[in-house]
Amino acid sequence: MSTFPLGAVPVRRSGYGAMQLAGPFAFGTPPDHASAIGVLRAAVAAGVDHIDTAQYYGPGAVNDLIREALYPYPDGLALVSKVAAGRDDGAAVPGDPDQLRAGIEDNLRSLRVGQLAAVNLRLPGDGRIGARFDDQLATMVAARDEGLIAGIGLSNVSLEQLRHAVAGTDIVCVQNMFHLADRRDTPILTECLSRGIAFVPFCPLGWPRGRDNPVLTSPVVRLTAIRLGITPAQVALKWLLQLAPNVLLIPGTGSVAHLREDLAAEHVTLDDEALRRLDGVRAGAT
Repeated sequence: MSTFPLGAVPVRRSGYGAMQLAGPFAFGTPPDHASAIGVLRAAVAAGVDHIDTAQYYGPGAVNDLIREALYPYPDGLALVSKVAAGRDDGAAVPGDPDQLRAGIEDNLRSLRVGQLAAVNLRLPGDGRIGARFDDQLATMVAARDEGLIAGIGLSNVSLEQLRHAVAGTDIVCVQNMFHLADRRDTPILTECLSRGIAFVPFCPLGWPRGRDNPVLTSPVVRLTAIRLGITPAQVALKWLLQLAPNVLLIPGTGSVAHLREDLAAEHVTLDDEALRRLDGVRAGAT
């Protein structure tokens, strides 16, 4: 079981993303409360020490589940959240700098912790560097200096924004969309690796879900899984893990069986033929 530092603390490279425990589109309460509690407890029992969440999942529902299932928290459990996005009639909306502190405090209160291992500053994806971005970073730095968070992360960040941020402060993790069929942020992954920053791909099994998913419906992925005697999800997750040692996974699920399947991806092997064929998988490829 390999680890990589999330700031000053090494965590298992296979973690858990709790977003799917809420209702559809991360809004509302879980369809099966008991099952959601069971998944969280099974994750920790299996050795997961990195859980990704957000107060605006629900809103509030997922953090409440985490607290109910796991509090008092086991030693070494890294709870990571995000701010600068919220809920307005069910839609995610960006937050202003003066909302960041309130968002961090909401997470601390709902999770019943004094400090979060990291909080990601969720960006709108426009790549802009300006006074607003600097003000947001300054607010995050102040929260870290006050001990509310142990580390600052960036989500949906461009390469230029990342370089701008690290010129002024330490960044412990980057959380961007990245999967087998979408590798546009490879330069960001490389930059993170060179700086010792954890790279945490969201949607690691592809996006969108369902029949249009470019990863799990890929014939290459499916045939590779059959040949190796593993599942398509394990192919996709192991491919990410083998890319670089700083990749941390947070796949989400509301099923204990799927959780175990995802965690088992650590232990599978993709041979040279698999890697060669998977290298050709791209969105829209057949």
